[in-house]
Amino acid sequence: MAEVKQTILIVEDDLDVADMLNAYFRVQGYEVLAANWGEEAVKLCQKKFPDLVILDIRLPDIDGYEVARRLRNDRHSREIPIIFLTDKRNRQDRLQGLELGADDYVTKPFDIQELRLRVRNALRRSSQGTLTNPVTNLPEGVLIDEKLSDCLHSDGWALLLISLINLEYFREAYGFVASDDVLRAVSLMIHNAVREAGSATDFIAQYSPAQFVLVTQPATLSDLKTRISTRLEQTLDFFYPLKDRSQREYKGKRLVVRMHELGSDKGPFDNLKALKAALEG
Repeated sequence: MAEVKQTILIVEDDLDVADMLNAYFRVQGYEVLAANWGEEAVKLCQKKFPDLVILDIRLPDIDGYEVARRLRNDRHSREIPIIFLTDKRNRQDRLQGLELGADDYVTKPFDIQELRLRVRNALRRSSQGTLTNPVTNLPEGVLIDEKLSDCLHSDGWALLLISLINLEYFREAYGFVASDDVLRAVSLMIHNAVREAGSATDFIAQYSPAQFVLVTQPATLSDLKTRISTRLEQTLDFFYPLKDRSQREYKGKRLVVRMHELGSDKGPFDNLKALKAALEG
């Protein structure tokens, strides 16, 4: 099977520089997309999902900072590595780019070999950065599977699945920034409960975009569940703007917390898939 090529989007209005970069990175084995305008770059990222963007700051329409800002504010493109390519050397310009989440900053004239290595390193960091959730910084994916796999071969554990119901409606109404704030706040409340009533070996992770999982001990499960449930139920209304906290049309679509617990006494489980199925109820 042919190896899947990584895709680089080059956003550069200088056609000579754009053509040179296009030809060079194609020879290096990358798939290359090109855009000469900022708006065009944003649209390409929303449709093609490149693995990395080389982004000039000076563009004919919106500048590179605005392109980066839009990419970082869109959940589909927020994790794409960005390397700013510019003739600006001012410290404040560099800081502005880094504040927007740029992964690197290369000034013109540049060494093409150095740029190649910076591209390679940014792509490598990106591929290794999928172990934690970008919003909550909690473990996810393979780290959860490893922890749950350990449970298959041991006794004396308890799992608590914490689900935020109707988070998608909240996101549609108030946007991704507000939705991310909810996730971070819930993560903090779970951490606080574990710090107060759990143990140093407890494991908290992002099970899915709207779910958290807590791996703890049977003796502490009930207290932790009560603490987390009480705090979330007392807090959920405060995530809404004051004017929306009592509107009846939101009935049935309000944020709600549901929890499902699972203990080792319900096993044994044949494999990870069976354990997850039992956890999800």
